[in-house]
Amino acid sequence: MIDLLEQWDRTLFLKLNSWHSPVGDQIMSFISGKVEWAPLYLILLVLLIVKYKRQSWWLLLAVGVAIALSDQISVKVFKEGFERFRPCHNLDLKEIVHLVNNKCGGKYGFVSSHASNSFSLATLLGLLLQRKTSKWALILLWFWAAVVSYSRIYLGVHYPSDVMGGALLGVLIGGGVYLGVKYTLFMKIKL
Repeated sequence: MIDLLEQWDRTLFLKLNSWHSPVGDQIMSFISGKVEWAPLYLILLVLLIVKYKRQSWWLLLAVGVAIALSDQISVKVFKEGFERFRPCHNLDLKEIVHLVNNKCGGKYGFVSSHASNSFSLATLLGLLLQRKTSKWALILLWFWAAVVSYSRIYLGVHYPSDVMGGALLGVLIGGGVYLGVKYTLFMKIKL
């Protein structure tokens, strides 16, 4: 059964990774970047501060905790625990993977830290902002996280299961931090 799932994962990866173009390479490299999203992060943080005023500093701390948990768990528990090679490090696939800018990343890929971090941030901020701004905040931020996560497959550095596992981990961490904030620290704040 595991062999069948791994074969499905490789087949889907190769299919998704094969849909590339020079323009797509540039777009996906940009989407996968960290610094490139600074304006979005700034807008989200300003919204958080405007909507929650003085309590926002505790929420900013919660955002930091969620990202730190997501990043460390994805690396220390999953990548170092499972030691599953990225597609671009897999000797069976290395020669047929479309790798953009010759960037492969670390040796192991399960789970995707980009997916985990993006979905953790999207879930926490989406839940915090949907009550104060728009009921669509969570859906829009999940869409953003999904695009960032897909870019990792396109760039040849993660299998679909790496991305799905990272997304699930991120949602659980972001949701868990949100519930922790809601039911322990901020019972006075109407989240």
